[in-house]
Amino acid sequence: MAVPKRRLSKMKGRKRRTHYTAIVPTLSKCPKCKELITPHTACPFCGQYRGRTIRMVKSKKIKGENQGKGAPA
Repeated sequence: MAVPKRRLSKMKGRKRRTHYTAIVPTLSKCPKCKELITPHTACPFCGQYRGRTIRMVKSKKIKGENQGKGAPA
Protein backbone atom coordinates (compact mmCIF):
# COMPACT_ATOMS: atom_id res chain seq x y z
CA MET A 1 0.00 0.00 0.00
CA ALA A 2 1.35 3.44 -0.88
CA VAL A 3 2.16 5.66 2.07
CA PRO A 4 3.05 9.37 1.68
CA LYS A 5 6.57 10.28 2.82
CA ARG A 6 5.51 13.70 4.08
CA ARG A 7 2.26 15.27 5.16
CA LEU A 8 0.70 17.49 2.48
CA SER A 9 0.45 21.16 3.38
CA LYS A 10 -2.94 22.87 3.66
CA MET A 11 -2.20 24.97 0.58
CA LYS A 12 -1.33 21.92 -1.55
CA GLY A 13 -4.57 20.19 -0.63
CA ARG A 14 -6.62 23.34 -1.19
CA LYS A 15 -5.06 23.90 -4.61
CA ARG A 16 -6.08 20.40 -5.60
CA ARG A 17 -9.68 21.00 -4.50
CA THR A 18 -10.21 24.29 -6.37
CA HIS A 19 -12.56 22.65 -8.88
CA TYR A 20 -14.80 21.07 -6.22
CA THR A 21 -17.44 23.80 -6.43
CA ALA A 22 -21.20 23.51 -6.46
CA ILE A 23 -22.68 24.10 -9.91
CA VAL A 24 -25.94 26.03 -10.26
CA PRO A 25 -28.26 24.10 -12.60
CA THR A 26 -29.24 25.76 -15.88
CA LEU A 27 -32.92 26.66 -15.92
CA SER A 28 -35.19 27.82 -18.73
CA LYS A 29 -38.84 28.87 -18.82
CA CYS A 30 -41.51 26.52 -20.08
CA PRO A 31 -43.11 28.22 -23.12
CA LYS A 32 -46.62 27.15 -22.04
CA CYS A 33 -46.81 27.62 -18.26
CA LYS A 34 -43.73 29.87 -17.75
CA GLU A 35 -42.37 27.73 -14.86
CA LEU A 36 -38.63 27.23 -14.53
CA ILE A 37 -37.50 23.79 -15.75
CA THR A 38 -34.23 22.12 -16.71
CA PRO A 39 -33.59 22.15 -20.48
CA HIS A 40 -34.41 19.13 -22.68
CA THR A 41 -36.92 17.66 -20.21
CA ALA A 42 -40.70 17.46 -20.15
CA CYS A 43 -42.24 20.14 -17.93
CA PRO A 44 -43.27 18.57 -14.60
CA PHE A 45 -45.98 21.24 -14.16
CA CYS A 46 -47.86 21.04 -17.49
CA GLY A 47 -46.40 17.90 -19.16
CA GLN A 48 -45.37 19.64 -22.39
CA TYR A 49 -42.15 19.01 -24.34
CA ARG A 50 -41.41 20.83 -27.59
CA GLY A 51 -45.06 21.82 -28.04
CA ARG A 52 -46.54 18.36 -27.47
CA THR A 53 -48.19 16.83 -24.41
CA ILE A 54 -45.87 14.06 -23.32
CA ARG A 55 -47.32 13.14 -19.95
CA MET A 56 -50.49 13.76 -18.02
CA VAL A 57 -50.01 15.85 -14.87
CA LYS A 58 -52.33 15.81 -11.88
CA SER A 59 -53.70 19.25 -11.06
CA LYS A 60 -52.20 20.93 -8.04
CA LYS A 61 -54.23 20.95 -4.84
CA ILE A 62 -55.14 24.53 -3.96
CA LYS A 63 -54.06 25.59 -0.50
CA GLY A 64 -57.08 25.78 1.79
CA GLU A 65 -59.19 23.48 -0.37
CA ASN A 66 -61.76 21.40 1.55
CA GLN A 67 -61.54 23.66 4.58
CA GLY A 68 -64.29 25.69 6.11
CA LYS A 69 -67.98 24.98 6.69
CA GLY A 70 -69.37 21.73 5.39
CA ALA A 71 -66.00 20.14 4.75
CA PRO A 72 -65.80 16.43 5.58
CA ALA A 73 -63.77 15.70 8.69
